[in-house]
This record gives sequence, structure tokens and C-alpha cells, in this order.
Amino acid sequence: MTRRQKDPLRELTEEEKSWLEKIARSAGEPAINVARAKEILSVAEGKKYTEAAKLAGRRSGDAVAEVVRRFNQEGLNAIEPGWKGNRTPKYSVEERERILVEFRRPPDAERDGTKTWSLKTLERVLRKAPDGLPEVSADTIRTVLLEAGYSWQKSRTWCHTGEVVRKRKSGRVIVTDPETEAKKTDRAGL
Repeated sequence: MTRRQKDPLRELTEEEKSWLEKIARSAGEPAINVARAKEILSVAEGKKYTEAAKLAGRRSGDAVAEVVRRFNQEGLNAIEPGWKGNRTPKYSVEERERILVEFRRPPDAERDGTKTWSLKTLERVLRKAPDGLPEVSADTIRTVLLEAGYSWQKSRTWCHTGEVVRKRKSGRVIVTDPETEAKKTDRAGL
């Protein structure tokens, strides 16, 4: 049995509605954030708590009532999980999205000083940006990227087996291992 709607959802601003729609469609956000954004949008459309819960893939209208109550008080931060016993998260949903936006942008070698992002170069760029995060740490960036489903191993560039690009005084040189084929066949037989 669900709660009666004692605390109705307040009117959403256009900015809040836009953010909630973006989060509800996101493949990179944690599933709980996506579900909560869908619940709030459903309630804003006039659906009952139980209907909103089912549309978001959840069972309980009570959870929707709690999210609505928190949203009325905290705004967009209500979609983040509540933290019990630990420190409260330092960065809000908008600030975490800012980290992801910067990460998804291909780095400019002259402006950013790199052709590929590392945690430290991303940290430096975010700290220097006018709309950036002056106290963000590499660990926070790593946490946000992991929560969004990114992994550094997946984004690395790879060389062909047996070939290595080396820097020499004369320029870049591709060094090939003459025993590559033998090594490949030895490994295949294991």
C-alpha cells in the first residue's frame, strides 16, 4: 500500500525538467539516478506514485513519495542516493556532469598540452577553466568516470602485436619484432 500524496510535487522549472530528461535518457548515469529522474518526470506529468514506480521499473510507490519529498526540498540533488554515515558528496549532479562533458571533449594539444586525457591532465584543465572546478582531484574524476561506466583500459590506444612506435632523433620509427609470428603460434598452442 502506498502513501497518499501528502506532499505533492512542486512545479518544475524548465532547467530542472531539461536536466531530468537528460538523466532519464542517459546510458552513463547510475541506474538509480535514471530511475529517480523517470519517477519525478512521471509524477510531474500527473501520474500517481505507484504508476510512476512501475514506469521506472520499481515496485514501491513509497520510494517515489520519498524521492518527491526530497526533490521538493533539495532539487536535483534528490536523485543522488542519500549517504548514511559517510561524508556527503562534495560535487552535485551538475558538477559531475561538467567533469563528464570535459572528458568527452577531445583534448586540444596546444591548449590542453596533451592529445589524450589522463586523470592529471583532466584535473589541471578542470581547475583552470573559468566554469571549472578549482578544487577537483584526480581521485574524484576517477570516481565520476567509473560511476559513469568508463574504464581507462577501454579507452587506450593499442599497437599491432610485434610492432612498437619509438621516438628517435630522426623522428618516429616503427620497430618490428622478427619473432612475432613464432610468439603468436606459441601462445595459441597454450
